[in-house]
Amino acid sequence: MAERERKFSDSELQDLVASTDSGARNPRNRAVALLISGVALVWSLFQLWIADPQFSLAPKIPGLSIIGSDQTRPLHLTFALFLAFLAYPAFKSSPRDRVPLFDWLLAFVAAGSAFYVFWFSREISRTARQGRLEQWQLDWNILGWQIDVIYPQVIIGSIGLVLLLEASRRALGPALTIVGSVFLAYSYFGTGWLIPELIEHSGRSFNGIINTQWYDTNVGVFGIPLGVSTAFVFLFVLFGSLLDKAGAGNYFIKMAFAGLGHLRGGPAKAAVVGSGATGLISGSSIANVVTTGTFTIPLMKRVGFSSEKAGAVEVSSSVNGQIMPPVMGAAAFLMVEFVGISYLEVIKHAFIPAVISYIALIYIVHLEALKSGMKALGPSRSLTQMFLKVFAGFVIAGLGFYAVVAGVNGLRAVAPGISDSVTMAVVLAVYLGAIYIAAQRPELEMDDPNAEEIKMPVMKDVVPTGLHYLLPILVLIWFLMVERQSPAKSAFFAVAMMLFIIITQRPLKALFRRSGDVMEQARAGFGDLIEGLIAGARNMIGIGVATAAAGIIVGTVTRTPIGTELAGLVEFLALGNLFLMLLLVGAFSLILGLGLPTTANYIVVSSLMASVVVSLGAQEGLLIPLIAAHLFVFYFGLMADVTPPVGLASFAASAVSGGDPIQTGFQAFFYSLRTLALPFLFIYNPTLILYGVDLGTTAGILQAAFIFVVATIAMLLFAAATQGYFLARSKWHESAALLLVAFTLFVPNFWLDRVQPEFNRLPGTEFEQVLRDLPAGSELRIEIEGPDFSTGQTRSLTLSLPVDDTPPDQRMDATGFLLMPAEDGVAMDEPMFGTPFQTALQDFDFYAPDPVELVAVLRPADRMPAQLFFIPALLLLLGVILLQRRRQTQPAF
Repeated sequence: MAERERKFSDSELQDLVASTDSGARNPRNRAVALLISGVALVWSLFQLWIADPQFSLAPKIPGLSIIGSDQTRPLHLTFALFLAFLAYPAFKSSPRDRVPLFDWLLAFVAAGSAFYVFWFSREISRTARQGRLEQWQLDWNILGWQIDVIYPQVIIGSIGLVLLLEASRRALGPALTIVGSVFLAYSYFGTGWLIPELIEHSGRSFNGIINTQWYDTNVGVFGIPLGVSTAFVFLFVLFGSLLDKAGAGNYFIKMAFAGLGHLRGGPAKAAVVGSGATGLISGSSIANVVTTGTFTIPLMKRVGFSSEKAGAVEVSSSVNGQIMPPVMGAAAFLMVEFVGISYLEVIKHAFIPAVISYIALIYIVHLEALKSGMKALGPSRSLTQMFLKVFAGFVIAGLGFYAVVAGVNGLRAVAPGISDSVTMAVVLAVYLGAIYIAAQRPELEMDDPNAEEIKMPVMKDVVPTGLHYLLPILVLIWFLMVERQSPAKSAFFAVAMMLFIIITQRPLKALFRRSGDVMEQARAGFGDLIEGLIAGARNMIGIGVATAAAGIIVGTVTRTPIGTELAGLVEFLALGNLFLMLLLVGAFSLILGLGLPTTANYIVVSSLMASVVVSLGAQEGLLIPLIAAHLFVFYFGLMADVTPPVGLASFAASAVSGGDPIQTGFQAFFYSLRTLALPFLFIYNPTLILYGVDLGTTAGILQAAFIFVVATIAMLLFAAATQGYFLARSKWHESAALLLVAFTLFVPNFWLDRVQPEFNRLPGTEFEQVLRDLPAGSELRIEIEGPDFSTGQTRSLTLSLPVDDTPPDQRMDATGFLLMPAEDGVAMDEPMFGTPFQTALQDFDFYAPDPVELVAVLRPADRMPAQLFFIPALLLLLGVILLQRRRQTQPAF
């Protein structure tokens, strides 16, 4: 069968990316094009100003002052709305080479509505945010309609909401606009034949809705999602844009091909690693697919991958770029605010699932190569040797990083006054050295994947050409992990490093090469800087609009009973079973993913479902960390760009490969089963996300390393089972055995709990005695039953009480519990305000006729180690290996 050719040219592919990420309109009028670029440039400069310089410089400059989030968020949205109407056409048939007059009108009106919230922030804080909207007394009679008073703030807010939803439709498609409109309608009407009785309410006033959605900075349009976009996300997107403009994207792809291209199915493995690395640069799955896919997909097809499988590999690896620390997708920054932990903690929890997911995808494409008997491009090399080299590289890099940390800390201890200056001088010297090394070699050029002879790059030739690109990434990691700075400040210093690199790398290379065109290269570097700043802002249009529009859903959930009542509905549909509920939440995320981008999907589902997962788990006696519930939603939200029939990343990949987009989407979904399995696993075994593991101790680091090794082996076995190939093609019972082994390695406690109980169940009357007797560092659990505050029905809850070093006779007072003797046990009064468990118990009715009771104390039991179940699992694995060795026809690695 003839090989299918690409459906689109390079320019058409770039247009596809632009239409989804930065806007498809490209005006021919130079003045209009300069205006759009100029506004985007000012937006980037504004974001850099508010990130750090304003705090030190604004007080020294007359007429300037430090502005807070109540002003930065409206300005952020002002830029996003203005550019959205100028950069995104209204319809497919709308002109792309000019901006219609109506779009100019919408751009200025929409931007003005947001700018009003910035300019009149003080007046709004005194009026609308206090529930006192401004009134204009009138005596108008229009066609018999008497108007005595109007509310200008309501009019502006209404126009702003409508135009925000329209901007969302243009930039993101109709899904978020429809969902936002439905939530607004539900908030207003409250009841109706389309609204289920369970979530009915009396309806909110129109003025109240506008006040909440447009003027409240805690919820609504200017709430937490837009705040995260303003403070964190923009800087990270700008960081990636500048890295890409500097040439880091091509460098990372070359590195991937130099390391993996010579392996069996090497282009596919290089696509996985290259796309993961460019995930640092591009927060967009679609841009990632097109950037790396135009080179990797043709090479994958050359070694034997079908068009659909080549596209699916690229989609799977590009989408997973959003879960790879240290620069994750926008939803990860929202997690910081929603869960209330630092970004460093999010990175810690996301690290192992992300890495093993990528390792498994490399193994999946390796299995595809084995199944199809594919050959390597050039002399074949060993996958095992490659993994060992990577492991050795990580160990050396880790030891080097710790040596640098120790050196800097030692310098600060010896000479604190000059330590920062010395550190900066060393960084500058390292940068100059890296540029000097790069200047001794020719610039990296993009290879032609369709050339008759493909020559794989060599690592020793590629690595020296871009060592300076690693510096800003190291600066980011340094400020996040060592200095423990906020994500915003860490990103600012990384961006500052990138600004310096992008301006100076060209003239410095010219100087070291003695080519004589230093000034010309300096001008080119300044041009790269401007283009990078503009590209970063244009890439933020969709994210800014998405987070603002998703705030409508958050505002509705906060101000109506849909959050709590929908939780009850989901519990009812799940029959009170946590696993069924997780399936429902996952299905809900996938359905929303048909139309919503990852960030908006995460905001909607986490607002509605994350706390429900935690509470239902507590009712079943399973204490689920809130971060695990949010990562569960995040992982399923990633499928938004994959899931057929509208997975945009799959369409982009099929446009490059010439394959069928629906088949590409289904194949990518199949490859992504590992990503969908992981959330269920870390819900039931939170140690997979390093929850409760202290990385500040040697024991914690060793435990993390053990978890990583075991989880990696388990994920590889899961990949082999789902691909139907291990050492040879698997029979169904062999695949089932591999799944069982993988499950046991992931969740050994599942089997241990069926042999020995995790806790000894004691009556509630022994609570105080047990609490006194337990040593510090232990964990005690208690079961509480009582009437639900909303329904009056009996509900149960399991609470965890970490036992700290509080003196035993003071532990009871520290809990805040007020216990009273009862006929059948121990009754509870409402906990004291401000105590640790006051919020956890707020859903109980302590004033109902039936008391809230402490029914049981769960004391940790002495059990055998769960890892003992690894022994039968590994014996079963050995049996599968022995069976398949007889049929094996080629090396497995």
